[in-house]
Amino acid sequence: MQMVQNFPLFAIIFMTSCSVICAVLKPKAAKYYCLFWLLVTLVLHGMTLGYVLKNGSYVYWMSRWPAPWGNEIRVGVLEALMAFAFTLVMLLSCLGGMKHIFEDVESTKTNLYFTMISFLMLSLLVLVYTNDIFTAYVFVEINTIASCALVMLRFRPGRTLAATVKYMVMSLLGSGLFLLGICILYNITGHLLMEPMGRELQRLYQEGQYLFPLTVAVALFGISLSIKSALFPFHTWLPDAHGSATATSSAVLSGLVLKGYIFLLMKIYARVIGLNILADDRITDVLFLFGVLAMILGSLRAMMQKDLKRMLAYSSIAQIGYIFLGIGLGTEEGFAAACVQILVHAVTKPMLFCCAAGFMDVSGGSRQMKDLVRAGWRDPLSGAAFVTGSLSMIGIPFFAGFITKVSLTGAVVSYGHTKLIFGLAAIAISTVLNALYYIPVIATIFSARKDLSFHEKEKAKYQPAYVIAMVLFMLCNFAVGTFAGPLLEAIRTGISQFGM
Repeated sequence: MQMVQNFPLFAIIFMTSCSVICAVLKPKAAKYYCLFWLLVTLVLHGMTLGYVLKNGSYVYWMSRWPAPWGNEIRVGVLEALMAFAFTLVMLLSCLGGMKHIFEDVESTKTNLYFTMISFLMLSLLVLVYTNDIFTAYVFVEINTIASCALVMLRFRPGRTLAATVKYMVMSLLGSGLFLLGICILYNITGHLLMEPMGRELQRLYQEGQYLFPLTVAVALFGISLSIKSALFPFHTWLPDAHGSATATSSAVLSGLVLKGYIFLLMKIYARVIGLNILADDRITDVLFLFGVLAMILGSLRAMMQKDLKRMLAYSSIAQIGYIFLGIGLGTEEGFAAACVQILVHAVTKPMLFCCAAGFMDVSGGSRQMKDLVRAGWRDPLSGAAFVTGSLSMIGIPFFAGFITKVSLTGAVVSYGHTKLIFGLAAIAISTVLNALYYIPVIATIFSARKDLSFHEKEKAKYQPAYVIAMVLFMLCNFAVGTFAGPLLEAIRTGISQFGM
């Protein structure tokens, strides 16, 4: 075994130790310590990605015990790519919202905020790499606790508590259903590792055994992770959570947490259940339908919002619909398009939430659209980044979101049949609706109106961390939108190694 093959495990160990040590450090020391280890793990994932692109995927045995006794992680191009992207976005989200972390969180609890960031990063890495379904459940719970804590640490009596409780209740409901699904599959297969469990399920399915409990388990996984990823109609907790959280929390909640659960669902469906069982049980049809509804209804609700952060939250619900539309096709092309959207949304929506915080800073702390007039002129860096993110969400060429629209359209066309009409219609309608609520916001923040209720000379004061984050977010967006070829090729390679 080469040293680079140990790097995914090293990254998990580093983030585990970081989460513990940050809890006893002073706030400023915890900040630098957390950022340092995020940067280290980013480098490790980059080297891992380079290795698997050259040499292919591999399985890493924990303590050298093979299946079915040992635990293991599976590292392929798709896993390494997701881990690299998630770590990069986490690092940039922390930098972009650093000012607000120290302003919104009590000084005695700021180090605990970085502890929760580290725990969240740890859980995301395990969800990406693990090949053990029960280990995935354990870190789903860690992810839930850390996410709720990140919302709660910006405490405002009443509002924050209510949003956190709502988020916690919905998340625990999803976790409970997920555990029930694991119990059913373990009972009928005797395995917890994904590939052995998948092989046994295929044998039982071909023999016609345990068909009803298998269908129930498949549905439980879909419902549980749909709740946790805020797919319509299980999305009601998300806008309140975003509205109550600080900028970094909103960024990682939308850009990373939701995507970690979706990627886990894709692994379970591809490696454990199998696309043939999904198609026969019509689960893919249900996910496709909910994806279409999320794309349209999420956008309609976004158009109705007068609060910028709630508008971005409903936009996230619509963008989650794109991912489930791809998964609902039940094909390799559909899964690849879903992965494209996971990455595109991860590098775009956190940038928009950080921009929203910047606009609030120069608008008297208000998130209301009417108070954001000329905010783009008072904060030009946030204005430029918001325009970049908005054009990406709409799907304008040369921006990242355009690649999503192209990939999904190709996947829908290659599928054909009834889903062709509904899929293309949903993509077209959603694109128009995206333009109808993002363009008015751009017009507002760059308006020429002078009738402001606050001092016109209130200008943005940039911290170096914010400048670095916004510039890198914009560069990532342009890079994905302009030079998408290598990314798409890597995703296709990863899908071919994914166990489908």
